[in-house]
Amino acid sequence: MKRGITFKIPNGHGRILGEILKPFDVAAFHWYNGGEEAYFSGMSEPLFPEQTFGMDGILLKESIENHDYYVIFADLKAYPKNKKVIDVRTYEEYLTSDCQFVLLVVDCTYITIYCKDKDKLEDLYHNAILQGFNDVEYTTDENDYRTGLSVW
Repeated sequence: MKRGITFKIPNGHGRILGEILKPFDVAAFHWYNGGEEAYFSGMSEPLFPEQTFGMDGILLKESIENHDYYVIFADLKAYPKNKKVIDVRTYEEYLTSDCQFVLLVVDCTYITIYCKDKDKLEDLYHNAILQGFNDVEYTTDENDYRTGLSVW
């Protein structure tokens, strides 16, 4: 069974999270954000200043689509707006939670996505290829070696 996708992105400034999430309706969700390392370009101001439980998707969408930034580490998890936002730490917790989507960025270039909506997962996979990202692969029950859903 397909769980998600992995791929590599270029290491640099831009609007890369917006490009990755193009097929996903970011504004329709509330988000957990781990407050990891990401900075607006040309400034030392953090893109995600602190760990947030319930970041409004409209605010996240505006930040990632309308500003340039540099992402080193990111931990984003999407929840329906009427559900409690928590930090799921394992795939098993994710499966039994209301979390619908996980995006992890590690060391500026390594992307892991989990998505419960299989049609959206297909869209995200094809978008990654269209964006020219490298080594785009599905994560399945057989090849998922990740032990936790965090960047640390």
